[in-house]
Amino acid sequence: MTALRGLFERRSSIQDPATPLTADTLMEYLGGGESTDAGVAVTPASGLRMSAVYRCIAVTAGVAAALPLHAYEPDTRVKVPEPLLRNPHPELTRLELWRLTYAHRLGWGNAFLQKVRNGAGVVRELWPVGPERCKVAKVKPSRANPGGKLFEIEDDWGVKRVLTSRDILHIPGLNYDGVTGLSPIRLAAGAIALSQAAEKSGARFFRNGAQLSGVLQVEQRLKESQAVALQRRWEARMSGTDNAHKIAVLDSKAKFAPITMPLRDAQFLETRQFQVPEIARFYGVPLFLLFETAKSTSWGTGLEQQAQGWITFDLHPTWLAPTEQRLEKELFTDVGRDRDIRYNVNGLLRADAAARAAFYRVMREVGGLNADEIRELEDRPPIPDGKGQGYLQPANMSPLGEEPPEPQPALPPGPPPDPDPDDDEEPDDEN
Repeated sequence: MTALRGLFERRSSIQDPATPLTADTLMEYLGGGESTDAGVAVTPASGLRMSAVYRCIAVTAGVAAALPLHAYEPDTRVKVPEPLLRNPHPELTRLELWRLTYAHRLGWGNAFLQKVRNGAGVVRELWPVGPERCKVAKVKPSRANPGGKLFEIEDDWGVKRVLTSRDILHIPGLNYDGVTGLSPIRLAAGAIALSQAAEKSGARFFRNGAQLSGVLQVEQRLKESQAVALQRRWEARMSGTDNAHKIAVLDSKAKFAPITMPLRDAQFLETRQFQVPEIARFYGVPLFLLFETAKSTSWGTGLEQQAQGWITFDLHPTWLAPTEQRLEKELFTDVGRDRDIRYNVNGLLRADAAARAAFYRVMREVGGLNADEIRELEDRPPIPDGKGQGYLQPANMSPLGEEPPEPQPALPPGPPPDPDPDDDEEPDDEN
């Protein structure tokens, strides 16, 4: 145990993210407050107090956790029911567990889930572990520890245990060393601290009655007690939001000289507005999902294309695909069951009836889906007597590799039909 403790301690130094990283621990490297030039310490927990950070984490974790997650037979698209994906935790719902997992990755850069196995060694439950309680060390892979990682975890009673990859499912974020992910909040600490510092400055400004700090000047020399009394009387009458916009009356030729720069001169509002897209860049979330539409269209196809780009270039490759591959690698292969794990991104169409209808129509027309499969996606029962299991095929298309049918020759023109003999009879003349 002493050797293991020394291994964790050697890998606990805090380094600049611009330099190559070793296997830094989460508690010391990611969990501790990050000192910033703005004078505000930022942690994954305190960073959520900034609205842009909270929204980025909430929308990314919420959308990812709400998507359907299915298991398939390897190299096929045959869906296999997996109890672990359907009910991974005895108390948390599927959405709650995966939302928490994504929130840990979005905040700390890493997510840890303890694998609970049955007597046959099959993983039946996943229990989330707080990243602030974990330290990670890289070791040589072995049969008992194929992942090559050791995890030192502290429980609620302060007891520390060392577990292996067989016991812990670790989903890291973007990193330099292949061991622990980098915390987005730590990397964005400067931008977050600047926004929080500006917010605190504005709060102090309005707390003091939106009145600038300055100097009270009088012509005669005051004793210390007289100066303190004058200051207290001024603060009592002019400080605080209840005294905002009141008129000050100064006697004894006293003058008030403001010395603090107004907020508009410090570009207070511009600073706060700029920090929103700065945070959005770190998380790759479009501004309209942060309710920031001042410089873009607020409705229509422009936002639809931005949403599609977010799914294509950020949500899937950054968050969904790593989760799929990590689940495939660690939850099924060690018990001899290969599975392909896939998110169904089409689940995002559930809120758009027009988009779903267009998708179903095209897939039905080209023979990609039958009526029962479409009804299943719409949470409806199949058509009775198997009438919805047939597939359609366009009449002007033939199976790939087959010759198109020979065109039938046109029939030669025949003789004109005989005229109706009744048509040649003269009409009867009653006269």
